[in-house]
Amino acid sequence: MSEQSPYILIVDDDADIRRLVAEYLTREGLEVAEAMDAREMDALLAQRQPDLIVLDLMLPGEDGLSICRRLRVETGPAILMLTAKTDEIDRVVGLEIGADDYLGKPFGPRELLARIRAILRRGRHQNAPATAASKRYTFDRFVLDVDARQLSDNEGRPLTLTSGEFDLLCCFVQRARRVISRDQILDQLHGRNADPFDRSVDMLVSRLRRKLAAVSPHSELITTVRNSGYLFTAVVEDKPTWPS
Repeated sequence: MSEQSPYILIVDDDADIRRLVAEYLTREGLEVAEAMDAREMDALLAQRQPDLIVLDLMLPGEDGLSICRRLRVETGPAILMLTAKTDEIDRVVGLEIGADDYLGKPFGPRELLARIRAILRRGRHQNAPATAASKRYTFDRFVLDVDARQLSDNEGRPLTLTSGEFDLLCCFVQRARRVISRDQILDQLHGRNADPFDRSVDMLVSRLRRKLAAVSPHSELITTVRNSGYLFTAVVEDKPTWPS
């Protein structure tokens, strides 16, 4: 039996954009549904949870930022936010409240597909069962299980991270006590799709810092190195965890 196609929900009030995107993604093997606003989106979500929502920032009624915030509180599906290229502040806010990625309008369908596939790959890694040794790192008051894509405190309580935040933490942990430039982080997170002016790294770092500080408020685990990048200061120990 073949693997089920990913299910993508497009939320945009521009009917032409919805149609063109839906037709292109369908040709590329994805299952697609469309909604013009939050009300139609909620009705579709009640029927079936998508793997990813392509969410326009400017919508009639409840806007994309409000929808993103609401879905993140509910630990909803992955979100790729569409924004006008001039709306940098709103784009940054969208990343701040938990969008997994953003894409500026106008955009090419191939770039949209590449971004969707990158997010979906991270999601598949998150849900994949461990079949061999699972890589686990311990640092400060945390335990990071890479294969299970789970961050917990030292008492076993899980912390909720978006896929982007988790990938960023893995990047830091695997390069602990070494300065990492923004370009290196962008390449690790987005590869060839990285925008050299992308602000998402700064927003991800800010969000990750706050979540780590909520558990370990007196440890400055991520420091900014002026004109160089970031430094993950924790001493990291790694060991394989074999499944029982």
